[in-house]
Amino acid sequence: MLLKLSAGLLLALAPRSTIKLLGLPRAETGFWPRLLGALLIGLAGALLLEGRSPGAQSLGLAGCVIVNFSGVSMMATLLVLDAGPASARGRAIMWTLVILLILLSVLEIANI
Repeated sequence: MLLKLSAGLLLALAPRSTIKLLGLPRAETGFWPRLLGALLIGLAGALLLEGRSPGAQSLGLAGCVIVNFSGVSMMATLLVLDAGPASARGRAIMWTLVILLILLSVLEIANI
């Protein structure tokens, strides 16, 4: 959990510096590394929650909601800050994904 959280925070907060420091292939923008960082943070949160649940042996709906909300929050933040896709079509698709993931999370919450 700590490995996912620390890698996620580094990628979300300083993607280009983290990529350079680790010697990974360069990214033209910080969009995808930040999105990966948000999902790693969500996975760490899901592991923390599911690890404390008695009898949990896999990722449950509550963990899925955490992963969805961390990804959605990063996508929406990048779109609002105009750091997302450059094309209008790309932005429209990303906003559609944000809305669909929020709806999916609401449905998952209703089943918890």
